[in-house]
Amino acid sequence: MLGFLVRLLPFWIREPLIILVGTVFGVRILLMALVDGEGWVPAVIGAVFLLGAALRVRVVVHALRARRRPAPATEAELVPVTPAPVTSAPVIPAPVTPAVRRPVEKKPNAFAQASFAIGLFAVIGGALWIEGKLPEDGTAATGASRPAACRLDEDEELPSAYRSTPGAVTGADLCRALNGTELPELLGTPAERSVYASGTDNTAPLTDRKVAQPEARVEFETYTVELSATYNKLTLAQYAKLTTYGDGRDARKLTVLGRPALLTSDHMMKIQFDLGSGEGASGPVEQGPLARTLTVAFDGKDRGGSYDLTVWSESGLLPDDSALVDIAEAVLPRITRGARGQD
Repeated sequence: MLGFLVRLLPFWIREPLIILVGTVFGVRILLMALVDGEGWVPAVIGAVFLLGAALRVRVVVHALRARRRPAPATEAELVPVTPAPVTSAPVIPAPVTPAVRRPVEKKPNAFAQASFAIGLFAVIGGALWIEGKLPEDGTAATGASRPAACRLDEDEELPSAYRSTPGAVTGADLCRALNGTELPELLGTPAERSVYASGTDNTAPLTDRKVAQPEARVEFETYTVELSATYNKLTLAQYAKLTTYGDGRDARKLTVLGRPALLTSDHMMKIQFDLGSGEGASGPVEQGPLARTLTVAFDGKDRGGSYDLTVWSESGLLPDDSALVDIAEAVLPRITRGARGQD
């Protein structure tokens, strides 16, 4: 679009403008390469800009020389004219024809062209500036940015466990509910925006792919949040008893949305792979950062199955438990089955 608008400009405005822009960009990029040590790639790019500006200078010089050079004489002007023989016939005056006034050819107004070019680039610059200030999806006025779009595995076939489980939601459903604009504020980081979001249609481990367990993940610079649903027969009361056989010091029972809930802590797993770059080495599974999980039963009667809301960070920082409760109260009520979940 910008190139088309530049081509509309008159020659004597377009070419100097291209020369100016090419020279400025070329010199700036060369300084980045030579002074700031950015490498040889910026140096090549800067040289290309300067070469393009030099070619444009040559075009302008040729155009100036062509305007100053007088126009070549035509063949009619070069043929000598033989004077007609003088006769003694009486001279009859030719009839006088009125002179026809030709319309004066108007030359282009250089001031008007320059004003048009300046106004055009001012409009383009103003439009770009205004676009950067416009709110994204109506959320900039409240200080929140539009979240990252959910990445989904649309081409993969939905496991049979979802079709055989009435009311089972998918990873897309969980991601759509979790990836809301209020999530950073609930985490205590209102200035952040999600940098990655995804939903997957998994099955629970050690169940021979017979138990649906969809998951959704939303990543921020500070925290990572995961939401999963497990459609098994394990009640929250049974799960709470299982935690007593472990450490269980950070386990806390509570009620969320009128349903039994349990807060637990556990460490994530950290696996390192060497992909041949030589920067790292493969090793055994290590203990990752501490994560806090809020498990909420599907219903108030605790008839089996639950949602797991997990938060962790690479730095080891964790939000308050009240933040997990607020997130669950905001997210769980809006989990609905989408078109794929109803197939």
